Amino acid sequence: MYINPFLFILPRSPGQIVWNYKNHTQHELDLNYTTRLAQLINNPELFDSHNIIDTQLLSAGILTVSKIDNPQWGWDELSMIYHIGTQNIPFEHIPQNIHEWSRQYLAHCNEVLATPTPAADRPTLETGLRITLPAPCALSDDSLGKVLLQRKTCRSYTGAAITLNDVGTLLYLSLGYLHERDNDRDDSIAHGLSARRSSPSAGGLNACEGFLLVQNVEGLEQGIYAYHPADHTLSRVNPLPEPALGHLLGGQHFINNLPLGLFITARFDRLWWKYEHSRAYRMAFVEAGHLSQTFQLVATALGLNTWLTGAFADQQVEVLLNLEGSAEQPLFFVGCGESDGQVMCHEMRDLLREGQP
Repeated sequence: MYINPFLFILPRSPGQIVWNYKNHTQHELDLNYTTRLAQLINNPELFDSHNIIDTQLLSAGILTVSKIDNPQWGWDELSMIYHIGTQNIPFEHIPQNIHEWSRQYLAHCNEVLATPTPAADRPTLETGLRITLPAPCALSDDSLGKVLLQRKTCRSYTGAAITLNDVGTLLYLSLGYLHERDNDRDDSIAHGLSARRSSPSAGGLNACEGFLLVQNVEGLEQGIYAYHPADHTLSRVNPLPEPALGHLLGGQHFINNLPLGLFITARFDRLWWKYEHSRAYRMAFVEAGHLSQTFQLVATALGLNTWLTGAFADQQVEVLLNLEGSAEQPLFFVGCGESDGQVMCHEMRDLLREGQP
């Protein structure tokens, strides 16, 4: 007898939950079942076919007759649980044709729309009036092919200021709700879900949001600002972090003089509202990736270089953005500014030169 390798156990008084994350099944065990399972984990050979607890654990798939090998995996158990646990959405009935899919999806959407919708705006602490951003400017080079070839990740910035016009263009074209598409709305889209960005979003929910980190923008005080895409405005949230930005971003201090940065967050409550399965967690990161790339392409078209990272101190960033304990969480950081075009910072290049014969 063997223990199923695709289990994790959650202590939930007065018992525990055994979760088979591969098959998406959960079993609540009381003290007797918990004690017996612990004995069998210690020694599976104690399995007794006449013991009703043992046979029920076998029937539930917590025990297995044959050994199940763990898949090859190069990271920790937590990442494997996430990857496997968000695979294979369980369907009661898989649609067999487009007509069945249409009926099933419509029924799901109607069920979702019958529940209260998440708040349109975040409950972010605001100080003072919102700042209206300039309308987007025409890009100097609207050749997509050229911008794609020029986009480059740089780690050496001059710290020169960015204009507020460029900030308005960056945010509107990457995170803003595009008013130019107001007349291009399909009447099949539910009320309140018609806002569209330049990047796709799972279910049209626009689950990702943005917080601006301003270090050197003409006409804008240094600090952290929440961006409000519906009316293309900013609201100040906090002053700049102390100490330097690099302490927040995994010690990457070459970025300390970056004039402008964007923390991309995800409103998980929007995704929970429509998608019950945890696979939707993947979609939050996919959407953040879309927005990051769009931000970088617009910045490149404006003549700026870009840098991005997923390495940051989550808890400190949550405090900085006033998101502690919130359903909105930071996922990614992207920034831009004037650069000398170097992929590596000067200090790294000096070390590399010292290592040359």
